[in-house]
Amino acid sequence: MDIQLMTDGGADIPQRLQDALDISIVPLYLNFKDEEFKTGVTMDLNRYYRKIKETNTLPSSAAPSPNDFYEAYKQVDPKTPILMLSISKGLSSTYENAVSGRNRLLHEEPDRAIEVINTKTASAGIGLLMHEASVKIGENYSFEELVQHIQERIEQTTTLFILKTLENLILGGRLDRVKGTLAKTLNIKLLMRGSEEGTIEVTEKVRGDKKSIRRFVEQIGEYTKNVEDKVITMTHCNDESRAKKVLSEIKEKYPFKDTFLSETGPLISNYGGDGALVISFFKDK
Repeated sequence: MDIQLMTDGGADIPQRLQDALDISIVPLYLNFKDEEFKTGVTMDLNRYYRKIKETNTLPSSAAPSPNDFYEAYKQVDPKTPILMLSISKGLSSTYENAVSGRNRLLHEEPDRAIEVINTKTASAGIGLLMHEASVKIGENYSFEELVQHIQERIEQTTTLFILKTLENLILGGRLDRVKGTLAKTLNIKLLMRGSEEGTIEVTEKVRGDKKSIRRFVEQIGEYTKNVEDKVITMTHCNDESRAKKVLSEIKEKYPFKDTFLSETGPLISNYGGDGALVISFFKDK
């Protein structure tokens, strides 16, 4: 059965998956003082980093509008069901706008099948769920079965983050400059995770890069013991060599069936800063 998979600019989809699935991505907005950009459309990563260097400021982000989603849904054949996996409702108003856009189109075309799901995650987490959707589509799941399965998988999705630098948190005003300077002086690294409600919470503050990476990798074993039949997705912010090194350490310790590595898009890069890593996998039931 043909099913159109869709997400937004808060997702980071590995190219291997994007090529195989033809995922439709509705961009978010990044607003610098003088210009507005659409992630992945008028703003790629090179332009994003160049703009930050030029302005020494971080842009503010904004969700796609209900009309953006309405137009995206309308481009899909009316007979093709749409599964829209949204960035966490706890991080953005994107989910509500995706639902509003759907309701508007269903008012005009009530026979369409459009399901909007709050993934309670972002970045690599949505990439993981997209991979799971592709597997189940390959197993000929019906649209209803796929929706139910993904909703169940969301409750098992574990998304872990590690920041190498606090610079973007300070620049973006999410961390007091004095506290941030002190943390940088002490070489404090933040370990974070996606909460059950879909927000991001700091779980540990570790001193030193090597020690924090070791702890980052160790955490996986606290969520899952059985990884042989699972995949892990990783995204990195502007530091592929660091990501490959850490992913190699993960694979050495945990023999996942498959791994996916990609770069964070402008939205996630805006929060993570250089060297940030995100991993996502399904925890044991």
